[in-house]
Order: sequence, then C-alpha cells, then structure tokens
Amino acid sequence: MNRALTDDREILRAAAALRVSETVPSTEAIARAAWSVLAEPGDGVAGALIRELGAVDALDLALGESSPTAIRAGGSARAHRAVAEGRARWRPRAQTRALIDALRGAAQVGARLVIPGDEVWPDSLDDLGEHAPPALWIRGDTRLLTATPRVAVVGARAATGYGEHVAAELAGDLAAGGATVVSGGAYGIDGVAHRAALGVGGPTVAFLAGGVDRAYPSGHQELFTRIAAHGAVVSELPCGAAPTKWRFLARNRLIAALGHATVVVEAGWRSGSLNTAGHAAALGRPLGAVPGPVTSAASAGCHRLLREYDARCVTSAAEVRELWGDDAPDTPASRPADSDRIRLLDALGARKAIDVAEICRRSGLDPDRVRALLGLLELEGMLTRSDAGWVRATNR
Repeated sequence: MNRALTDDREILRAAAALRVSETVPSTEAIARAAWSVLAEPGDGVAGALIRELGAVDALDLALGESSPTAIRAGGSARAHRAVAEGRARWRPRAQTRALIDALRGAAQVGARLVIPGDEVWPDSLDDLGEHAPPALWIRGDTRLLTATPRVAVVGARAATGYGEHVAAELAGDLAAGGATVVSGGAYGIDGVAHRAALGVGGPTVAFLAGGVDRAYPSGHQELFTRIAAHGAVVSELPCGAAPTKWRFLARNRLIAALGHATVVVEAGWRSGSLNTAGHAAALGRPLGAVPGPVTSAASAGCHRLLREYDARCVTSAAEVRELWGDDAPDTPASRPADSDRIRLLDALGARKAIDVAEICRRSGLDPDRVRALLGLLELEGMLTRSDAGWVRATNR
C-alpha cells in the first residue's frame, strides 16, 4: 500500500464499485478505508493522528519516511515514541492488495463504507475521542445509525431461560415502540435481543468483531442475513478480517457509544457485558441492569453493576425508556471522555477505593498521567478521594 492511493487506478475502481461515500471526497474516504486495514480497533495513536492531521496526511505520516514539521517541532518525546511504535505496527499491513480486497469484498456483499462527514455517520461515536473508529463498514440500512432512540441490550452468551425470556420481552417491546435495538450478534442474550426486535418488525443493529462478510458465530449466519435485510450489520474492521478476543472487547465500546442507554440483561461476575457497561458509564450513557435470583451466578454481574456502577434497576421496557427520558437527542455526551479518561474511569468502582498503583495496573496508564487525570476528575466532581485511595463519586 503506497501513499498515492488516490492515483492507484485499481483502488479507484474498487472504491467506485463500493460507493465509498456520497458526501465526503473520495481521497478522504479511501484513506479512512486504508486506516481500517492498517490499525487495530481503538488504536489511540492512529486516532490521534487522524484527528490532528486528517486521514490523508496521517496516512502519509504512517507510511512516509519522515515526520511532518508540526510533529517534529511540537510533539513530545512520548509522542515521537508512540508514532514510531505505531509505524512499526502499521507498516507490515501496508499492502495495496489488502485495501483492494477490502473494497471489493465489501462491494460483493453489498456493504457500504460510512465515514465522519457522511449524513448517516453517528456523531455519538465521536465521544470515544482518539478511540473512535476511522470508518464503519455496513450491510443494511445505514439510517439506523442515526435513528433515535437507540438502546444497547447485551448479556451473557451462556444465558439461562430466565435471561432469554426477559431479553426477548424487553427488546421486543422496545423495538415495537420504535427504539433501535443494538447488540453484538453473539449467542445468548445478544441473539435473543436481535430476534425479538426482528420478530415485531422493529429495527436492530449488530456490531461484529470481524468483517461484515464473515458470520461469527457461524450458527448465526441466518440471523445476520435477516439483520442485514431488515436492520444493519456493522463493523469497524474491513471485509475478510477475523474476530479475535481483543476485537470483541474493542467492539463493545462501539455498542456502548451508539446506544442512548445500555441495558445488561444477564451477566456473570466476569462477563464481557460488564466491559460494555463500563464504557457506557464512562461515556455518561445511562446504564440499566436486570436483577436476577441471588442464587444465580448468571446474574452476579448485573448485581455487581447495581452495587458498584450505580446502574438503574430495570424490569420492563417502560423502565428502560426512563433511562433516556421522553426523548433521546442524537448529540454527544455532555462531557465527552477522551481515551485516557475512559480507561481511568473503567478502572474505578463506586464503592471500593483503590490507590494510584492499582489504578495504573488496571488502566495501563503511567503514574504521572493517572495523577494528572485524578486531579482534573476530582475538580469536575467525577471522583472522590479518601485515605484508602480513589472512588467514583456516587452522586453522578
């Protein structure tokens, strides 16, 4: 993959067949498609470069031989190292054929590339800051990305009969009332939520951890076909990309960011659904959890959310609607969180205080950055400090 992407006739033909964008210049669209090939989901270095330089110039920096003057003159030593490490990650994937295959693969399955600036780009994803996706690959109705309201319904793969029953009731009632049900297409609660929405003729969006041309899990091939026909199947990864454990975790931030509220129906103590809930809480999205039997390990995660994350107890679609009020304007959260804020807030609970060393371990941030963010978040009223350490403020 060379830098002169917009001069490569094969790439231009592949992009034209895909109709990469209707409202954004093709150079920007192709560059963002290239970034979806080069960078893993949530790559904060790539995201920062794209926000600072634009997708085209950021791509020149990633694949060029030298840094732009702005980066050389104004960047810190840490920024220089981050860019150098980013280049080492991206360049092994910098093959023109990989981008052409992604564009052609999307065209073959009828997918569309949606990027910031498109009429159907969901601005709520911009709340993810440097971790926002450079583009989305979509099969189905792209208008659902900006339809209101949107509610994320997630939960355990190994769901019980109780969990599946409640998920079906909630998702079906919400979709029948005009809400778009957003989930991850997995077995268990996710699949039940999608099917319930489709069953009442309502809209649903499935975020995948691989390309939209790959059905994973394979047992949901028919379900994804139905969703693509009556809803939308979405991924930030290009066609042909395989799902991995990291990509499932990264996908969760998109589910949380797209929804005006997130509801966890059933989840174990360490369920991946708690990762989605953590992103929703950090982004300022309303969070609900369905209670279950106190003897059920499958509901332990929901009870944990109610106890530690200040989730609202919800038992009906009407109570879920109360999470976002009478309307759900498609606007960013009142305090958009950058990537480091999200990671730090993800590391904290609402009850047990933890010290800086533990926050560093959980968040992966260095101590200086953690201390700086703790001070700012304390001033904003997001956190409180005690002799034992730091904890989320309980009045937020």
